[in-house]
Amino acid sequence: MLFVFALNLLSAIFEFAGGLLTGSVAILSDAMHDLGDAASVGVAYYLEKKSRRAPDDRHTYGYLRYSVLGAAVTDTVLIAGSVTVIFFALSRLFDPEPIHGGGMVFFAIFGLGANLTAAYLTRGGESLNQKAVHLHMAEDVLGWTAVLVGAAVYCLTGFAAVDALLSIGVALFIMWGAVQSFRRILPLFLDKTPEGLSVESVKKAVEAVEGVEEVHHLHLRSFDGTVSCATLHIVTCRSDLYELKSEVRQVLAALGIAHATLETEAKDEPCGEP
Repeated sequence: MLFVFALNLLSAIFEFAGGLLTGSVAILSDAMHDLGDAASVGVAYYLEKKSRRAPDDRHTYGYLRYSVLGAAVTDTVLIAGSVTVIFFALSRLFDPEPIHGGGMVFFAIFGLGANLTAAYLTRGGESLNQKAVHLHMAEDVLGWTAVLVGAAVYCLTGFAAVDALLSIGVALFIMWGAVQSFRRILPLFLDKTPEGLSVESVKKAVEAVEGVEEVHHLHLRSFDGTVSCATLHIVTCRSDLYELKSEVRQVLAALGIAHATLETEAKDEPCGEP
């Protein structure tokens, strides 16, 4: 991610020069996009490193949520950048200006190579933050492919508006991807039940353990979209509570719940948290 940050920053500087020299709003918009990417990847890198810290007195649940925050920052930058690109591209669409097709081809090949490298280096990430960075690098590849196609069309036909049209199309596609990413992030901040789990299925699985008469006060959450946690009260008549808890933890682990806090209650014991 650190290398990708440097690559995006250098690419943005190079593309700003290229956009001014060729008169291409597509290259200028991608330069702005890469500058935003560089900033967001830098923030994402810092927050990803911070998310690996062990729990302490200030963050008793750990720092995993910082990784999700990094993904939110990246998506926000992309949405803001896409709106800006669409605004400028629309003005150019109704008042197209001559562009330098040959120069566009040169800068498009450079941009495509740089972003292919970045997309390759960021592949395989597990956290939402890493996936967001990789998605945006892959979308950059699409953006430069569009610039290359636009340059070829302009060289063959002289249709200058193709530059603005492709800019709008790529910006809309990037915005759509960022919004979808936000839809995965927001439930984590709201502590909604993790995707793929349900209260009923977890309750049914635990109540199937021998000696468990009832499960209540069940709460499910995820800190980063990969680690799921549960807290629950177990009503039981068993006396071997150590063995019981071990069996319940095995059941929860099979459901993908890595961290569980269990409280046991006797059958006639009133629950302190009704």
